[in-house]
Amino acid sequence: MTANGWAQIALFAVALLALTKPLGWYLVRVYDGTTRWLAPVERVIYRVAGIDPDERQHWTRYAASLLVFSAASMLLTYVMLRWQHWMPLNPQGFPALPPRQAFETAASFTTNTNWQSYAGESTMSYWSQMTQLAFHNFVSAAVGMAAAVAFVRAIAGNPRAAVQASAARPTIGNFWVDTVRGTLYVLLPLSLVLALVFVQQGALQNFAGYLDLTTLEGARQVLPMGPVASQESIKLLGTNGGGFFNANSAHPFENPTPWSNYWQMLAIFAIPSAMTWMLGRMVRRQAHGWALWAAMFALFMAGVTTTWWAEARGNPIHAARGIDVVATASNPGGNMEGKEVRFGVAASALFATVTTDASCGAVNAMHDSFTPIGGLAPMVNMQLGELIFGGVGSGLYGMLIMVVLTVFLAGLMVGRTPEYLGKKIRAREVQMAMLYILAFPATILILTALSVVVAPGLAGLSNQGPHGLSEVLYAFSSAAGNNGSAFAGLTGSTTYYNTLLGLAMLVGRFALIVPMLALAGHLAAQAPAPEGPGTFPVTTPLFVVLLVAVILIVGALTFFPALALGPIVEHLAMSAGQLF
Repeated sequence: MTANGWAQIALFAVALLALTKPLGWYLVRVYDGTTRWLAPVERVIYRVAGIDPDERQHWTRYAASLLVFSAASMLLTYVMLRWQHWMPLNPQGFPALPPRQAFETAASFTTNTNWQSYAGESTMSYWSQMTQLAFHNFVSAAVGMAAAVAFVRAIAGNPRAAVQASAARPTIGNFWVDTVRGTLYVLLPLSLVLALVFVQQGALQNFAGYLDLTTLEGARQVLPMGPVASQESIKLLGTNGGGFFNANSAHPFENPTPWSNYWQMLAIFAIPSAMTWMLGRMVRRQAHGWALWAAMFALFMAGVTTTWWAEARGNPIHAARGIDVVATASNPGGNMEGKEVRFGVAASALFATVTTDASCGAVNAMHDSFTPIGGLAPMVNMQLGELIFGGVGSGLYGMLIMVVLTVFLAGLMVGRTPEYLGKKIRAREVQMAMLYILAFPATILILTALSVVVAPGLAGLSNQGPHGLSEVLYAFSSAAGNNGSAFAGLTGSTTYYNTLLGLAMLVGRFALIVPMLALAGHLAAQAPAPEGPGTFPVTTPLFVVLLVAVILIVGALTFFPALALGPIVEHLAMSAGQLF
């Protein structure tokens, strides 16, 4: 662990902190309708789509709109991928995707997962990349942001909604308006600026056909082209993660320089971090927003230092056989397997932590080549619920679910009805929170257990023993967590894994978002109660410590047995000089 590595982490942290308030302030103005600099375009969209921007929706109608929109857009993408060979902008003449892969890909991009069981440069036409995958990169992110804003409104109370809604039908906003505004005012302009930054750094952006070249050794090499920078920007800002190329952000055409690598990591965390400030402003408790930010940042630092320590330490088996793993001015040291030399160990560990804290899935190194503990930390990041900043929207509402659980436990400790910002946490609120919390690990553990005992699941493994279990566990953690990264040692392009991973993505998105919206509806129906001396404060360091402890205890109780059979036992074997 070097001073240079610490400097990179410090620079990232300072920039993230500096960006949180101004971007959070802008998000507040977007979702309360104050920012209207694209009002003419917004009105046209409403008119063409038949949207009534003044309608306010009950949580059931909000959830139904979200599900219908997601289902319709997923079906459209499935059809377009099956018809890819008939569509324009296909200079390479790529064929249609097989049904199993079209289903998984459509589910993947609809759920903001972007798991890819294919090599983009040899499978997807420019038409598919730009009109289907990039479309979902925008709208799936906007849907997650809309759901989070609806939850915050339910907690804060929306005066405008209260005027128009009866007491029996409390509202949480308008799904269509929230989605349009998130796309139009946030994701599109920020993506445009970031795409230009990537082009300046050397990322590709063209519609040229692939180049057929002859190398200096006389070998033939095909050099892929395409509109890369434009998809790269929203892939990161929307915490999507699906790369234009198979190597993702390890590919020099997607991520050419250390500076582009820095901007990519910052883009992943930018909106999730800003949404904590947005929360504080909307509930009129700015200190509470910062308390959530502090909890997220503490968990982030724990993850990045663990991953970096494990990778900087290197493999003791290599060291015992005479390989120099000590970092010097002429030697990067540590475990460089699967990493780009232009980034090194520290930047690779930082990127791996950022992308698995958020539900992004972009990678600049191959996680399958990390040491056991280096691979365990990104896996745990996802298994905690990807709420350490998390995905755009999903990170905030996932953290708020844990806040509800935390204040519930705190209320039990003092023997009174728990309250959160004036809203009582009663039986039905806890039921919805627990449904959210339990659906996620159940999906991962059941499908992992099934896959390691049936022949189709075992057929996809490239490794045996604990590392093979880690590959399967990581895959379903990534799918259910809507992350999309992979250990890269699992053959996922089979009927078995295309089907089960696609189903895991759908469950991990919609079986969680519906109970969250139901919880929002229950909270919105309550009149705020004045806080008393027994109310647990949610702005103090004690609250931050308790929140972090609850997150870690829930994660440990759920996943420790599976982790003990995978990366933990592999680490113990590696430390003893044993290979599986």
